[in-house]
Amino acid sequence: MTGTPLAGGVFELAGDMTVTRIGYGAMQLAGPHVFGPPADRDAAVAVLREVVRLGITHIDTSDFYGPYVTNEIIRQSLYPYPDGLHLVTKVGSLRDDGGGWNKALEPAQLRQAVHDNLDRLGLDVLDVVNLRVGGFDRPEPGSIAEPFTALAQMRDEGLICHLGLSTVNAEQIAEAEAIAPVVCVQNFYNVAHRDDDALIDSLATRGIAYVPYFPLGGFTPLQSGTLSSVAASLHATPMAVALAWLLQRSPNILLIPGTSSIEHLRENVAGAALALPPEALAGLDTLGGEGCVG
Repeated sequence: MTGTPLAGGVFELAGDMTVTRIGYGAMQLAGPHVFGPPADRDAAVAVLREVVRLGITHIDTSDFYGPYVTNEIIRQSLYPYPDGLHLVTKVGSLRDDGGGWNKALEPAQLRQAVHDNLDRLGLDVLDVVNLRVGGFDRPEPGSIAEPFTALAQMRDEGLICHLGLSTVNAEQIAEAEAIAPVVCVQNFYNVAHRDDDALIDSLATRGIAYVPYFPLGGFTPLQSGTLSSVAASLHATPMAVALAWLLQRSPNILLIPGTSSIEHLRENVAGAALALPPEALAGLDTLGGEGCVG
């Protein structure tokens, strides 16, 4: 791997796996609404190669991005994968012909999804597989024992190294941990949407990574007068401040901001290195109740 040390350092995801706290979310490499091919496949390839050049060792992906498109581009761009690069994928959804997101949590569906990810990424074993079980941006109550047990079985078979969860609540995490170890949780969270504050702290005490998706607000970027004011006082962009806040929020937070632009990728990496002074942190800590959009 090349590149200079990244802000935030590294996190030991498991005893045999350490990743940079700044990762890369590959969702935006697919077409509009994460469906179909990108307008410029060569540009997508270039972004992934820049990810590696910058020293990022954690790429988040899924075979249902596209579907299939993102994983195919990752393999085209980076295979054979450099030592130390870890691909984290997720299962639990399928795309319909219109681009809709349908749940796919039956054991047979999960097994097929694991094999599809293996095949398209060109791997024999997946580093981490996240089971996505909730809604678009929040958990849904109910047992996850059956689908998580199916993934645990594939872990025992050697198809998966480590297991994670996505869009889950504390009760579901505890249920999963009684079945097999959980190394990461990926939920919707950012400086303005802070429902998981207590969960993050709890996971940190157990050495479990928390990976916020939509760290910059999602399909609608974060918009807040407070965020803009703090950014202006630091001569930075609001997005840089939002990323830096996450890294300083808790040492178990890993970032996966996504972009299809090399310029924006570099801006994200540079922005995350911003050191927020106490007065800026104090102002940002009020955002959870401000009603920001994202």
